[in-house]
Amino acid sequence: MKALAYYRVSTDKQGRSGLGLEAQVAKVRAYLGEGFPPVVAFTEVESGQNADRPELRKAVDEARRRKLPLVVAKVDRLARDVRLFLELLEQGVDLRIAELPDLPKGAAGRFMLQQFAAVAELERGLISERTKAALAAAKARGARLGGYRGGPKPDAKAAADARIRKADGYADDMAEVVKGAVDAQGGLRAAARWLEAQGYPTPRGGRSWTPTTVSRTIERSRGGVPSQ
Repeated sequence: MKALAYYRVSTDKQGRSGLGLEAQVAKVRAYLGEGFPPVVAFTEVESGQNADRPELRKAVDEARRRKLPLVVAKVDRLARDVRLFLELLEQGVDLRIAELPDLPKGAAGRFMLQQFAAVAELERGLISERTKAALAAAKARGARLGGYRGGPKPDAKAAADARIRKADGYADDMAEVVKGAVDAQGGLRAAARWLEAQGYPTPRGGRSWTPTTVSRTIERSRGGVPSQ
């Protein structure tokens, strides 16, 4: 089918790296069908709660001018704010959500889209709350992650045990944030890139997140294997 596409990533680093963008493109192309790339594609680097989005305005105007559907991969790529989402619906654009191919048209479909938008807004709020709580808990612990930083050399075994306890505590604090990143970004690899882009240290104090680190952080918070 002929349609326009709109993609959104939250940070400039995500945009440059393709983080999250490739998954959106794949979803939209699968929805449109083999051999039917978008007539025009618009990509924006902006928060989902920010109403000032030039590329989205262009996409909406172009979709109305061409009388073609505007396809997005997921509801939250369009907006994580119910008010903004409702404003888009009021503009009379034929919005299609790639991950909801069976969404009915008409009043029923519109109502369902509003509910999905409300869920996206709720998720945004919960992720923000979990992140703040995790960082506050880590700060309260006073844990300085990483290796030996000078001063009297501690007993090697005691130091190793202390590092493990600190890493375990940090993994517990960050578990909800990491799980939220996996859900929001659509997988371990994308979550690892997002966590790294946001500057979160790993449980061992490193800066490089991998899919394995993400998985083990979640497992470690449940008393599983050590994190990397």
